[in-house]
Amino acid sequence: MLNKIRIISRKSELAMCQADMAKKSLLKLYPKITVEITGTTTSGDKFLAKPLATVGGKGLFVKELEQAMLDNRADIAVHSMKDVPVELPKQLCLNVILAREDARDVFVSKRYQRIEDMPANSIIGTSSLRRQSLIKVIHPKLQVNLLRGNVLTRLKKLDNDEYDGIILAAAGLKRLQLTDRIRHYLNETAFIPAVGQGAIGIECRRTDSQLRDLLKKLNDPTTKKCITAERALNQHLQGGCSVPIGGHATINDAQLTLNAFVAYPDGSKIVKGTEQGEASMASEIGKSLAVRLLSMGADKILRDTYREYGH
Repeated sequence: MLNKIRIISRKSELAMCQADMAKKSLLKLYPKITVEITGTTTSGDKFLAKPLATVGGKGLFVKELEQAMLDNRADIAVHSMKDVPVELPKQLCLNVILAREDARDVFVSKRYQRIEDMPANSIIGTSSLRRQSLIKVIHPKLQVNLLRGNVLTRLKKLDNDEYDGIILAAAGLKRLQLTDRIRHYLNETAFIPAVGQGAIGIECRRTDSQLRDLLKKLNDPTTKKCITAERALNQHLQGGCSVPIGGHATINDAQLTLNAFVAYPDGSKIVKGTEQGEASMASEIGKSLAVRLLSMGADKILRDTYREYGH
């Protein structure tokens, strides 16, 4: 039996909160095991002056965490699933997904209740091309400005009047007990969330069979199927941070429904689709919807957008 599990996490308040959630879940199941959390600063936390799309994408948030496991400085890494690239190092696996929190995006503002209430040329902040494209579809006359940093940093910039409104993930605000800041929840079928949004994943070394067996009890099967469908969609689209892609799956009575879109960053064209099927076929549903989106014009959007951002 293992007597210690070392968790590696980003240092942000939200990341450490999520790591602590994993720690408490482990201790509830295995009270005799010592669980330690170490925080580290990733490349994604350092390069804040430019959009993620231009500095390497969301993988910048996980590379250092994965290296800590490969170097045996940590046993598991706790990730926000929306930050995890589709391809993992071959020595690592990500088989455990915790029960999902609210996957929706939310509008936060000191002055306005909804995005639609903002006057033309108001400044709205986001670091996400996905959010930018959807904002442009809803309200094309808004000025979308770059907003990087952790949740508390972004809220501080809003409070300092650098922005008239910002878009954040509901899950992060809920986990940080900041739901009082939410003005409006954005409908997830219209403002489709990022792939994996609201879900926490636990990554470990493939060779740690004993640890993998312990972690299995933390896995939420429903969330795992939803994330499987979303990531299969993203993988077949070869999507990343460099193009606006959204994908969100839900399960009802063993039926999985996947909504997704691909768009130009300026919102000038958006391709949307829905696919349904047995939840046990999650991966196939994700791939099928990706194929359909590509046939509807997403292939050209992907080519054009990757070209623009140098990928």
